[in-house]
Amino acid sequence: MRLTLRVWRQKNADAEGAMSTYEVDGISSDMSFLEMLDTLNEELILKGEDPVAFDHDCREGICGACSLVINGDAHGPERTTTCQLHMRSFKDGDTIDVEPWRAAAFPVIKDLVVDRSAFDRIIQAGGYITAPTGAAPEAHATPVPKPDADFAFEHAECIGCGACVAACPNGAAMLFTSAKVNHLNVLPQGAPERETRVLDMVAQMDAEGFGGCTLTGECATACPKGIPLFSITGMNKEWLRATRKVSKR
Repeated sequence: MRLTLRVWRQKNADAEGAMSTYEVDGISSDMSFLEMLDTLNEELILKGEDPVAFDHDCREGICGACSLVINGDAHGPERTTTCQLHMRSFKDGDTIDVEPWRAAAFPVIKDLVVDRSAFDRIIQAGGYITAPTGAAPEAHATPVPKPDADFAFEHAECIGCGACVAACPNGAAMLFTSAKVNHLNVLPQGAPERETRVLDMVAQMDAEGFGGCTLTGECATACPKGIPLFSITGMNKEWLRATRKVSKR
């Protein structure tokens, strides 16, 4: 395959960025998108040019590090992570635009790499659960109803890639935050901090400068792990419940 790549290049956070055009040839349809970028970078290095900086780690669709907007879609045309997107999703001669996540709370560090530490601070705001320390408890010591366990596991699948933010026209982080809140709040281990967790995490989300949610649904459509849109509704109910409880004290 021969492809034309239009890639966002930005030297650092303070520099102005622009799209640069590259031609790559000999691309196999079995390559992943990141392997294709590796091929481009090898050619750039051989020419003495600066390679394109992009985030990646496990390349197994687990860590959420890969974060690219491809032809206007977060992670590209398939509902998967960028590292699991294969070049057979494109045709010979295609022109492909490659950009970083676009959100005020995800400032560009260099080229396609953005700072997603805002997500870390949202999680940190939730704090720890006040579970007793010591030896590991017996597995069945704290019974969890099957529906609750399934609900928790469904939300625990969130890998924090940020596709929901990149896809949202408002740059909102509600799907990510709701996944983390619902994951812990439905389990008995998370019950002691149920109210403070949701209040603190939502407050931190707002402080990070993410946009407001208008339930357009683009976040759930782009999520590679299929976190459902009703997750946001669940968090909103938790937040209202916590707000009313706190106001009565």
